[in-house]
Amino acid sequence: MTVHSSLDFRARVLCLAFTLVLAMTLAACSGDSIRLGPNPPGDGPCVPSAGVSPTLGGCAVFPADNPWNRDVSCDAVDANSDQYIASINQGAVFLHADFGSNPDWGIPYSTVPGSQTLVPIVFTEYPDESDPGPYPVPADAPIEGGSDSTGDRHVLVLQSGACKLYELYHASKDTDGPGWQAGSGAIFDLSSNNLRPEGWTSADAAGLPILPGLVRYDEIQSGQITHAVRFTVWRTQQAYVHPATHAAGATADPAYPPMGMRVRLKASYDLTPFSGSARVILSALKKYGMIVADNGTSWYITGASDPRWNDSNLDQLKTVPGSAFEVVQVGTIIHP
Repeated sequence: MTVHSSLDFRARVLCLAFTLVLAMTLAACSGDSIRLGPNPPGDGPCVPSAGVSPTLGGCAVFPADNPWNRDVSCDAVDANSDQYIASINQGAVFLHADFGSNPDWGIPYSTVPGSQTLVPIVFTEYPDESDPGPYPVPADAPIEGGSDSTGDRHVLVLQSGACKLYELYHASKDTDGPGWQAGSGAIFDLSSNNLRPEGWTSADAAGLPILPGLVRYDEIQSGQITHAVRFTVWRTQQAYVHPATHAAGATADPAYPPMGMRVRLKASYDLTPFSGSARVILSALKKYGMIVADNGTSWYITGASDPRWNDSNLDQLKTVPGSAFEVVQVGTIIHP
């Protein structure tokens, strides 16, 4: 009786082992089932999570399958990743939060109702690549850097109900009327994945929307960021990759990144020493990465202005080197 039980047990174990090996073999041979990523967790397959649309002002910020909301943790590493990272590091070599508790840091935004009054916008720099007004921009809409800023002076307005995003660059309120003047402007339908026309800028150099790439304090409170983050590099090549639609490079050298290029924090980078806001941000950079949106200081990530930011906690990001990042596979590079 005892001998028969032992044999039955061994037979069951052998059968289970054979079944497991067969299943693993079939999975490996299937071309479109499970794709191994460059940095799989442990020895298992890397399976990206389904996209999640962030919500702001009662609006989903683009569909779940939008590039901004896509998990890129399993994407292949680009063959020229080392070259791109080295060129970015010529400008600066550590990550930096370009936002904080000072209200003049970061890029502010406002949310308005569908009934917000529309006002005229006069475009002074890129009128041919701007979406014509009127825009629902309040007279007191916050300006990046404050009303006396000499910088980019972005104005971002999310219209709830209609769920449209209105963004301006080099914006100034008219002193003798209800409207605004701006260098350029763009309107984005948050329910659509449509890109801007090829070759067009937006309120950002790459032709991208700005608000979807900002780190927001309410996301930190929720414990997770579910989208890619906007960042700048010191020099780009005169080219772009989608979802960008515009180039603003100073060189034709292919060693430099094109606008729209995406990087992610390596899966192997240890997050144990980090806490609070910095830990949440770095976790997102592993999963969703960062998208090159403008020329500026290398490795500067952009967040929304908010007095609740803890600057000391954000300073932890300054210890993360550029070498901890890798470029995910770049799509078709467009040279205008």
